[in-house]
Amino acid sequence: MRRAKITIVGAGNVGATAAHWCAGAELGDIVLVDIPAAGDMPAGKALDLMESSPIMGFDAQITGTSDYADTKDSDIVVITAGSPRKPGMSRDDLLATNAKIMGIVSEEVKNTSPNAIVIVVSNPLDAMVQRCLEVTGFEPQRVMGQAGVLDTARFRTFIAMELGVSVEDVSALLMGGHGDTMVPLPNYTSVGGIPVTKLIKKDRLEEITQRARYGGKEIVDLLKTSAYYAPAAAVAQMCEAIIRDKKRVLPAAAYCETEYGVGGYYVGVPVVLGACGVERIIELDLSESENADFQNSINAVKELVSVMKSLT
Repeated sequence: MRRAKITIVGAGNVGATAAHWCAGAELGDIVLVDIPAAGDMPAGKALDLMESSPIMGFDAQITGTSDYADTKDSDIVVITAGSPRKPGMSRDDLLATNAKIMGIVSEEVKNTSPNAIVIVVSNPLDAMVQRCLEVTGFEPQRVMGQAGVLDTARFRTFIAMELGVSVEDVSALLMGGHGDTMVPLPNYTSVGGIPVTKLIKKDRLEEITQRARYGGKEIVDLLKTSAYYAPAAAVAQMCEAIIRDKKRVLPAAAYCETEYGVGGYYVGVPVVLGACGVERIIELDLSESENADFQNSINAVKELVSVMKSLT
């Protein structure tokens, strides 16, 4: 059986770590791409990762390149390319620079892998995935953004830390744009099937919710650059769901038209992720306050996209 081919655009921290997770899980052969100015760096990282395979026990062909011809006919393309956040920067500050980069990369993907499923990781996420859709012209279900898996993982981590329980027993959900307006949903969060609202007092849960909402900034303040271990692991989980057609219910930035009344924008929602990409968007009944927060997040995404279009 032919192995899946996964292209990862951007061989920096997120891209290289995503390649690491995907290779270790034997999800397919991997092409790690970066700009010509990066020189032999992608090839060096690819070779280094290949040389770890006898030790870790995985089989995968890993290639590092600056030539998109090497990515031809990829099954999945993960786009991490772009300028990372620095301390004091918001995701929105990256808009103009990364919109230009996304346009260039998306054109290359369109020409070399016209049947690929695309996972966008670059920030500001919701605007970048919209840009990718516009440039590639792919079906919306084949273009999505990685954010919800990461944001939910942070929420689950903080809840597990608070209660002193396994993260495996924490099930959580967040919706909305990737950033300060994301909407954690305690009503859809449980620990071993027990509603989290029964285990953590309201005020303390709100503090944990806020920490999840600003989890990316916390990492930037500590690392002085963007997070990469957790975002890359989230990418690998999404790739696995697609490649192995697992029909996972995961939060992702998906194109919503009539769903939730969004009207043709990308926003974080729960989806069924399988071989065709986003196979279904799950619509939830939200409380009045949750819906208000979600609409606020949608409006922030719309404003961001509007600004991006004025710049491009």
